[in-house]
Amino acid sequence: MATRPAAGPTASPAGAATRVAAALLEGGPQTAAALATHLELTGTAVRRHLDTLLAAGHVVAGSRAPYGPGAGAPTRRGRGRPARVYTLTATGRDAFTQGYDDLAVDALQFLADHAGEQAVAAFARGRAAELESRYAGVRTSADPVVALAEALSADGYAATTVPGPLGVQVCQHHCPVAHVAERFPQLCEAEAEAFTNLLGTHVTRLATIAGGDGVCTTLVPQLSGARPSVPRKDTR
Repeated sequence: MATRPAAGPTASPAGAATRVAAALLEGGPQTAAALATHLELTGTAVRRHLDTLLAAGHVVAGSRAPYGPGAGAPTRRGRGRPARVYTLTATGRDAFTQGYDDLAVDALQFLADHAGEQAVAAFARGRAAELESRYAGVRTSADPVVALAEALSADGYAATTVPGPLGVQVCQHHCPVAHVAERFPQLCEAEAEAFTNLLGTHVTRLATIAGGDGVCTTLVPQLSGARPSVPRKDTR
């Protein structure tokens, strides 16, 4: 599993630049024009804020999106060179992170050292059970996948859905516990199991921020007919 290099304290983006960074966090890689439209700002203003974010190391620019719906395809702006696509970096995401990551890692490491890795797995399953309880309404919603993404966004995961030929991808552009999950992937595994139970079908985790990817991506297969109800196994 890939890990981020150690870094010192990172200052959060300030002022209107925060809105631009937040839009990249929530919507994934975008061009300046797309950001201007979304934020109802002028292109000049957005590019000025992007320059500030670039200088701080919060974003990087390229000719194509490294992840998300437009990954791999250069973005054209009519004739001439492709438009630059701006992507929030790990440093940029960290600027939005709240919580006591070091304390959480130390606590889970203590648990692993004194009670074994199975105790960490049990802790992760307990968190997943709590998530399933709070997201119970997803099971009966008109569109469970969209409802799941909305619930995740309300909890700070900046989730979106991307339909495709094999199903729907749930993309979490932010993970408040990414640093902890880098050391303890059981958290990611239990979360994917919770998604399976909530949606009533086996989901596949394609990528994780904790694993060094730009976004957590979960594939929910295309369902035919009625969605079966799958009761959650009691893991306590």
